[in-house]
Amino acid sequence: MNTAVARAPLVPEVALHLASEITPIWQATEAWLKERNVEPPFWAFAWPGGQATARLLLDEPRRVAGKRVLDFAAGCGIAAIAAAMAGAAQVEAAEIDPLALAAVRLNAALNGVAVATPEGDVVGAACRWDVILAGDVCYEAPMTAHILPWLRAMAARCEVWVADPGRAYLPGRGLDPIARHAVQTSLELEDRTLREVTIYRMLP
Repeated sequence: MNTAVARAPLVPEVALHLASEITPIWQATEAWLKERNVEPPFWAFAWPGGQATARLLLDEPRRVAGKRVLDFAAGCGIAAIAAAMAGAAQVEAAEIDPLALAAVRLNAALNGVAVATPEGDVVGAACRWDVILAGDVCYEAPMTAHILPWLRAMAARCEVWVADPGRAYLPGRGLDPIARHAVQTSLELEDRTLREVTIYRMLP
């Protein structure tokens, strides 16, 4: 309900179940889920960081070909799907919201790729990946404080990419820019119609 198969402007190669109308799905889902203590429907949108990461992977598949990849805080799974399409040996999508994991499974099947969706919070887990993708993860102080120490620890063991469109809590140090993309956005989700996303390699 309230979703339709669509393609993000920057990544037309990937089909996704996305919100067909933003306000109704957000309001309906928030009302229904507030009683059940579940997150809002972040999984119903292709956020700028995920789009930019997916674009980079499809343009430069050598970055993940043959590697084990984690799409952290995956949302709709656009980066995970792009990693699989780029030839990654194994792809996982991590989300604490079970509805987001369900959306990733649907979207992966829609694109004919395999993406594992382990349940639970991976923060604190030992490193079992070669590349970790983290798009749009620095939008709230509590989340950033929860994930940043773990991501920095992971950066000593594998590549960690942070794709950020100018969120308030992006750390001011320890990030090496590797790519930039301009991403079309909606005024219903953002405060502008175009976001400049920088993809950084996190330093340990």
